[in-house]
Amino acid sequence: QAKVSAASRAVVEREMKALADLGGRFIVKGEMAYPATLAAMPDAPPVLSLLGDAAILHRSCVAVVGARNGSINGRQLAEGFGRELSARGYAVVSGLARGIDTAAHLGALAAGADGSGTIAVLAGGIDQIYPQENAPLYRRILAEGGAVIGETAFGTAPTARHFPRRNRIVSGLSLGVVVVEAAARSGSLITARLAAEQGREVFAVPGSPLDARCRGSNALIRDGAWLTETVPDIVSNLPEAAPTQIPRPALIRKEAKTAVEKPNFAHKIQIDDAGSQIEALLSAGPTAVDEILRQCQTSPSIIAGVLLELELAGRLERHPGNAVSLVS
Repeated sequence: QAKVSAASRAVVEREMKALADLGGRFIVKGEMAYPATLAAMPDAPPVLSLLGDAAILHRSCVAVVGARNGSINGRQLAEGFGRELSARGYAVVSGLARGIDTAAHLGALAAGADGSGTIAVLAGGIDQIYPQENAPLYRRILAEGGAVIGETAFGTAPTARHFPRRNRIVSGLSLGVVVVEAAARSGSLITARLAAEQGREVFAVPGSPLDARCRGSNALIRDGAWLTETVPDIVSNLPEAAPTQIPRPALIRKEAKTAVEKPNFAHKIQIDDAGSQIEALLSAGPTAVDEILRQCQTSPSIIAGVLLELELAGRLERHPGNAVSLVS
């Protein structure tokens, strides 16, 4: 395991000042301002950076996530979900990404002063707006009573391994996660899996089997997520409060009209025999993908698929020269 050490007092004070200059603050786990839903997670961030209204973190929250290349219909649906959820008293949580995330934030803001607002969770430092095209949305969220939060150090540029960790905060803040559109391998599916591990409800909007952006969300429904077409489909299946403990995942199925138990998405990354062999060849040091190809008796497409799944799960890092390594 990687060694963890506390930052020096000078580093902490420098970051506190930079955050204060933006009008923000730290929220430390254990203080009253820290959201109780996150505190229930075994891997809760010890410190959150916050810009905006801390009170919104204590409202009942619902996450709305999906494809960055969301379709027009998908974005319209996400915006409608965001607007109606906010109007019904739920703060809408998402990741400030393009597509579905952006639409969900905009919908929540469209509910106006009577709505419950929106929370953007950033993968990098709280001052690192990504994508940059969402800088106006970032400013609007702060100007209209919302909040922007993150756990990485001030000034940290977001990288691929930051996004799965960001996703656990998105789901951890929320009573449920709504997936509007998601490809077969996407960050939204990681958020759904994390939500189930955390004891949250998982909702998925059905889509055309001919649209690659819907294969992941359709798979969630097959695995037991709530089939979701309207906001009443969501709110009628939300608990009044998030769990105070993280339940042990179990294989659950829903019957005709009644969910006898929660669905299960908490399985580990699906890796077949070839995948296990590939993972065993990797280490914390960079390994050339060409060398993996030489040592594995399998097709390049299978190797590429396994590496992608590991990367999406935050367990693999890519290096120059077509090399990869496991994240400690």
